[in-house]
Amino acid sequence: MSRPSKPRLLLFAFGDFAFNLYWQSVMLFLLFYYTDAVSLPIEVAATTYMIASVWDGFANFAAGVLVDRRQARIRYGPLIAVGGIPLGLTFVLAYLPPLGTGSWAIAAVFFAHLLFRSAYAAVNVPYLAMSARVSPDSSDRAFVAGARMLFGTAASVIVALGTVPIGSWLTGWTAAQAYFGAAVVFAIIASLILVLVGSTYRDLGQVDRPPPASLKAALLSLARNRAFVALNAAMLLMIVAVSILGKSVLYYFKYLLNDPAAGQLALASMGIVSAIAIPLWMLVGRYIGLRALWLLATGLAVFALAIFALADIGTAFGMQAFLVITQTIVVGLHFTFWAMLPNTIEYGERETGLHVEGAVFGVAALLQRIGIGIATAILGWTFASAGYVANIQQGPQVLAAMRNTVAFVPMLFLALSGVAMLFSPFRRGTHNRIVRELAGEAAA
Repeated sequence: MSRPSKPRLLLFAFGDFAFNLYWQSVMLFLLFYYTDAVSLPIEVAATTYMIASVWDGFANFAAGVLVDRRQARIRYGPLIAVGGIPLGLTFVLAYLPPLGTGSWAIAAVFFAHLLFRSAYAAVNVPYLAMSARVSPDSSDRAFVAGARMLFGTAASVIVALGTVPIGSWLTGWTAAQAYFGAAVVFAIIASLILVLVGSTYRDLGQVDRPPPASLKAALLSLARNRAFVALNAAMLLMIVAVSILGKSVLYYFKYLLNDPAAGQLALASMGIVSAIAIPLWMLVGRYIGLRALWLLATGLAVFALAIFALADIGTAFGMQAFLVITQTIVVGLHFTFWAMLPNTIEYGERETGLHVEGAVFGVAALLQRIGIGIATAILGWTFASAGYVANIQQGPQVLAAMRNTVAFVPMLFLALSGVAMLFSPFRRGTHNRIVRELAGEAAA
C-alpha cells in the first residue's frame, strides 16, 4: 500500500491554515462585526448569520454531490489552486462596510455573506474530499487531521490577536474599516497558500470503484452507514455547544467584565492552548481509540461547564482560565471528528457496497453549518429577548441571560453529544480491519 511522506502530508494539511484564516474570522468576529461595528440589531444580525450558515450547508452538500458524481474526473489540485482566488475576493466583500443604511445595508451584508459562503463551499469541500485520497492509511489520515488542526489553530491565534491591530494599522481606528483591512490581509495570505497547496497536491489513495448511481443512492447509503450517522449526530450537538461558547466570548468580556481587550486575548489563548493540546489528544487517541476519546472529552467538558455554572467568575483572568481549560478539552472533539470522518467512507462501503466520498463531507458540512446557525440563533434571540442593545451598558436581565446561555446550553448539548457517540460501531482497530477486508475483496 503506497503511503506519502510526512512532509507531503504536512504540505497538504497546510491548506487548513488558509481556510481557517477565513473560518475563524467568520466564527469569532463576523457576528460581533455586524452588531458592534456596523450597528445591525442583534436579532437581525443573528438571523442573517443563521440563514447564511444554513445556505453554506446546502452549498457544501451540493459541492459534495458534485464531487461524488465527478470523482473520477475532478482534478482536485488545480481546482483548489484556481478557486482560492475568488474565495479571497468574496471574503473581502463580506467585511466591506455597507454603503447604504437601513434595509439596504442589511441586504448588502446578507448578499456578501451568501457569496462568501458559496465560494468557501466550492473550494473547501474538494479539499476535505482530498483528505480521503491523500493516503489510504488510517494513521496517515489521523496525522493529517492533527496537522490540519495545528495549522488551523495557528490561524485562529493570528485572527484573534491580529484582526483589530492589523486592520487599525492599515485603515485607521474606525471599527468597520479595521475589520475590512484585516480581511484584505488575510485574503491575500490565504489565496497564496491555496495556490501552493493545490499546485503540489498528488493523489495517493486513488479510487477505482464506481460512484453511486444517483443522489438518492448516495443518501440511502449514508443513512445505512451507522458510523457516519452516529458521528455526525454527535458532531451536530457538539457544534451547537462550542459555537455558543465561542461566539459569546467577545460579548461576555465587553459587557459582563468591561474588558473587551481581554476577550481578544482569551480567543488567542484558546488557540494557543489548542496547539499544545492537539498532539496530546492524538497520543491518547492512539491508545484508547477515537470513540473512547470522544466520550472522555465530552465528559470532561460537561464537568468544566458545571463548575462554571456553580462558580461566580467575576474577573477577566478567571474567565480566561475557564475558557482555556474548556478549549483544551473541546479541541479533542474537533480532532476526533476529523480523524473519524474519512474512516466512515470505508465502513459505509463495506456495509452498503457503495463508495461515497463527496456526499460524506458535503452532508457533514451541511450538518455543521446547521449547528452553527442554530447556535447563532439561540445566542442572538436569547440576548435580544432579554433587551440587548449594542454599545451601551447592559441591564441585569441581559447580563444574566448572557451568563446562563454560556453555562447551561453548551452543557446540555455536549451531554447529548456523548450519548450520540455511544451508538458508533467504531472501536480501536476497526477501520484498519475494514480496509484490509476491502483490499482482499478487490484483489479477489
